[in-house]
Amino acid sequence: MSNWKRYTITAALPYANGPVHIGHLAGCYLPSDIYVRHLRANKKDVVFICGSDEHGVPITVSARREGITPQQVVDKYHKIMGDAFKEFGISFSIYSRTSSETHKQTASAFFRKLYDEGKFTEQVTDQYYDEEAKQFLADRYIVGTCPVCGNENAYGDQCENCGSSLSPTDLINPHSTLSGSKPVLRKTKNWFLPLDKLQPKIEKYIDSHKDWKVNVYGQCKSWLDAGDGLQPRSMTRDLDWGVPVPIEGATGKVLYVWFDAPIGYISATKELLPDTWETYWKDKDTRLIHFIGKDNIVFHCIIFPVMLMEHGEFIVADNVPANEFLNLEGRKLSTSKGWAVWLHEYLQDFKDKQDELRYVLTSIAPETKDSEFTWKDYQTRVNSELVGIFGNLVNRVLVLTDKFFDNKVPQSSGNPDLSAFLAEQHKKVSDSLENFRFREALTEVMNVARYGNQLLSEKEPWKTIKTDKDLTAAILYDGLQIIANLAILCEPFLPFTSKKIFDMIQIDAATLSWTDAGRTDLLPMGHKLGKAALLYQKIEDEPIQAQVEKLKATAQALAPPAPAEKTSKKMEESTGPKAEITFDDFAKIDLRVGTILAAEKVEKADKLLKLTVDIGYEARTIVSGIAEHFRPEELIGQQVSVVANLAPRKLRGIESKGMILLAEDSTGKLIFAIPKISTENGSIIR
Repeated sequence: MSNWKRYTITAALPYANGPVHIGHLAGCYLPSDIYVRHLRANKKDVVFICGSDEHGVPITVSARREGITPQQVVDKYHKIMGDAFKEFGISFSIYSRTSSETHKQTASAFFRKLYDEGKFTEQVTDQYYDEEAKQFLADRYIVGTCPVCGNENAYGDQCENCGSSLSPTDLINPHSTLSGSKPVLRKTKNWFLPLDKLQPKIEKYIDSHKDWKVNVYGQCKSWLDAGDGLQPRSMTRDLDWGVPVPIEGATGKVLYVWFDAPIGYISATKELLPDTWETYWKDKDTRLIHFIGKDNIVFHCIIFPVMLMEHGEFIVADNVPANEFLNLEGRKLSTSKGWAVWLHEYLQDFKDKQDELRYVLTSIAPETKDSEFTWKDYQTRVNSELVGIFGNLVNRVLVLTDKFFDNKVPQSSGNPDLSAFLAEQHKKVSDSLENFRFREALTEVMNVARYGNQLLSEKEPWKTIKTDKDLTAAILYDGLQIIANLAILCEPFLPFTSKKIFDMIQIDAATLSWTDAGRTDLLPMGHKLGKAALLYQKIEDEPIQAQVEKLKATAQALAPPAPAEKTSKKMEESTGPKAEITFDDFAKIDLRVGTILAAEKVEKADKLLKLTVDIGYEARTIVSGIAEHFRPEELIGQQVSVVANLAPRKLRGIESKGMILLAEDSTGKLIFAIPKISTENGSIIR
């Protein structure tokens, strides 16, 4: 164990715009909890900090979607997440929130110090403005086509499909998520952190941590080495939800969420320890470690460290062990598409089975590459490993001891082979935990249980009791010492299991520490044991199938309507060609490429959608009878063929100036007939 005086461990602040799902758990919350529990078992001075990130644009997006205020959104999800974390055994020292008064004061003071010392540059830049919504648009309020991979739903700061970092002006055919309209550029003043000038300082910091996980170090280097290197980044935004910028001339502006949020780690520590918090953030003998998912690497390894450096009073992270992503049943986790397993729902559906999920997620943790969770694998691992190996060992040893030795630890002269094995396993588990290899550490814990089962199978105490009671006593003594060791070693991973074992062997867990593991005298001879009970129950097929069906049903409910299973009347009518026309007739048609900027249902018309379509030289309103085939939100950004010179016509009181052209498949489902490539709006279709 390293010789740091104390530890400050942070877990990424989750956005309070929705519940926590298993991808979040596998990414940072479970690994950080395992590590912190290991530190505490070693009697280390540690604070474990987390809280809800309540000022991001996703909060305001959720508020608009749900028809409530941003404060109501964060209050709702802060409670759901906090309660679920606690029930799942995530042992935060504090779970705070960035809407607290302490946080607002801390973040404001931090910004003000940098501002007063001239650490920011003041810049007037062009920023997208929504003329219909009458406000400047934050990065996440702008959606368009990614210039790198062609994803039509890339955000103004990042493409979630290819992972590219973007600026809003990089997007092709951008549109506002507030109104669906095409935004315009307007001048606005903001305060920037000059990352370009600070790059040498950042490079020195990153290069001093070549021992970081390959994915983390590599991503940092790619940012530093790419193109022109780092560029200035605005630390303020034109929004009305967040921490107000604490300087004159900044009315209507708030702190950038990635300036605001990481300071939440500091403000939460201040709430926890108002008199001594500085020790955990400013003392050079404190080790700061950030647990995050890979999508937050740049913010925790570049932006937050340079903020702390420029402030001048704070320590920076010694390690940032980021995990990759967890997939679900062969697909990427997607909250918008309903493809997720929510923690609070799991805890409702699987009562008192926290450790079962902790075990499976640790076993498949995406430590070096993306991994996958399936319900069938969950069932198999619980039944074959937790029930069949771990639980089976504990139950057999305790039941046999009760039966043969009146539930007391029998006499034994000691087993040097067992002592050597347990000492070796203790070292393996410790080394793996200290190097953030949690899957490997858990495997070594399970190897202790496997060793115990093998001991029972080979020695067969249920047979030796008939001929050699002393030998039987030695076998069960060894089995009990293995169980006591497992109670210590499994605690970081399976805290509920550990407590059950300590209760069954009638030992106060507080009297033992991590360094006691490896010993073969944890349970003294003659010690009275408690009553044996099953640690785990077998998972049957029915609840597993129910979860699979629930997942599919949720995803289907959020998916576009399925095509009808019949050939449409229109298709039947189109089996033959229509009457011939001359070339001159065709030449009269003005066909153009257009992009749908906005889409909404026409009131009291089930089949009609009102579309705003950019055809290059102007934006047109077109009313189209496609509401049964497409949801409005999935049309935004889609390129279509437009009959641009069709005479205007009023439909439901709306003047429609044109027609979009779609194809119809064999089931009657309308589909887009234009290739999914970026074509300039207004291009003539010949």
